[in-house]
Amino acid sequence: MTNVKFAYWVPNVSGGLVISKLPQKTDWSFAANKRYAQIAEQNGFEYALLQTRFIASYGADKQLEAITLASALASVTEKLNLISAVHPGLWHPAVYAKMLATLDHISGGRAAVNVVSGWFKQEFISYGEHWLDHDERYRRSEEFIRVLRALWEEEQATYRGDFYRLTDAPLKPKPEKQIPIFQGGNSEVARDMAARVSDYYFMNGNTLEGFEQQIQDVKARAAKQGRDVKFAVNGFAIVRDTEEEAVSLLRDIVSHADTEAVEGFRESVKDAGQATHSKQGMWADSSYKDLVQYNDGFKTGLIGTAEQVAEQIIRLKQIGVDLILTGHFHYEEDLERFGREVIPLVREKEAALEDVKQPI
Repeated sequence: MTNVKFAYWVPNVSGGLVISKLPQKTDWSFAANKRYAQIAEQNGFEYALLQTRFIASYGADKQLEAITLASALASVTEKLNLISAVHPGLWHPAVYAKMLATLDHISGGRAAVNVVSGWFKQEFISYGEHWLDHDERYRRSEEFIRVLRALWEEEQATYRGDFYRLTDAPLKPKPEKQIPIFQGGNSEVARDMAARVSDYYFMNGNTLEGFEQQIQDVKARAAKQGRDVKFAVNGFAIVRDTEEEAVSLLRDIVSHADTEAVEGFRESVKDAGQATHSKQGMWADSSYKDLVQYNDGFKTGLIGTAEQVAEQIIRLKQIGVDLILTGHFHYEEDLERFGREVIPLVREKEAALEDVKQPI
C-alpha cells in the first residue's frame, strides 16, 4: 500500500478554520500563507487546499481568491501540490481549464482542483447567478469536470451539455501532467458524480464507521463505471503533550464559539443537508459543536497526543483513506508540530504494517 498523503487547509479567509472568538495565531494574508506553505512542505505535507469564498460566511469577512493565491504560492514553494477550489456557475470551465493549465506550468506540474457544487445561496444570488436545486448543482459540476478533461486531453474539444457547450475549442499549452480532480458531497448524486468523473472523493469529518460506509459505497459505484476513486477526509488537528491539554483546547474553542456566526452557518447549510431525497447531504446530522469547525473536523478524532493522532490516522488508512486534510488553530506552530511529531510517527507505523505483511 502507498503511504497516506497529508494536506492542509490554506487559511485564505479571515477567522481561521473554526468559528470561535478564542484568540488564535492564524492570519489570512499572503505574507502569512507564504510562511505556512513553506513550513508545510518542509515538514512532510504534500498538498494544500485553497478555499473558495466570495462573500462573508461563518465570520469570514475577508477572502483571498483561490487560484490566484495558488499561483503566488507556487512561486515560493517547490514540492507542495496546490488544490484550488472552484464554484461552477461563478466560473466558465473552459476559462478555468486554461487557468489550471497555467498554474500547472508555473508550478512545474503541481496543480490540482476541488470542484465545489456550492451550498451558499447568497453567494450565487449576489453575483447574479441563478440558484439551482441541489441535484442540478451536481449535474452542472459533472459537466464542468467533463469540459475540463476534454480541453486538457483533446486537441480540439467539442462538448454539448445542458450547462456548457464548446465547439472545436483549443487549449495550449496542455498541463504538464494529469491534473487531479477532487470533489466532495454526501448525497446520492454527489457519490454518483464522484464515481463517474472525479479522482478524489472528499469527505467531511465523520466517525470511522461513517467514513467506512461512504468509502465502500463510492467504491462500489465507481467499480460499476470501471473506475477507481481515491478518498480524502477532513479533520481538525489538535496535537498537545497530553490528551487533556488537547481536549481542553477543544473545549475552549467550542465554549468561545461565535454563536451568531455558527447559527448563521447552520441556516445557510440547511439546504445542503436536507434538500436531498435521502436527507443525507453534507451537514445533515451536524450538531452545534460540529459546526464550530465548519467541515465537521472535530468528528474525525485528530485530537490528543502525537501518538494518539498517528494511531487514528492509521485506522483511517486501514479503512481506505488515501489523504488526510487537516485544519489547525495556531497555524504556524501547529502545522510545524503536526509535521514534526505526527507525520514521522505515521510513517513508522506504516512501515511496521508493511513489515508484518512481508512473507517469512
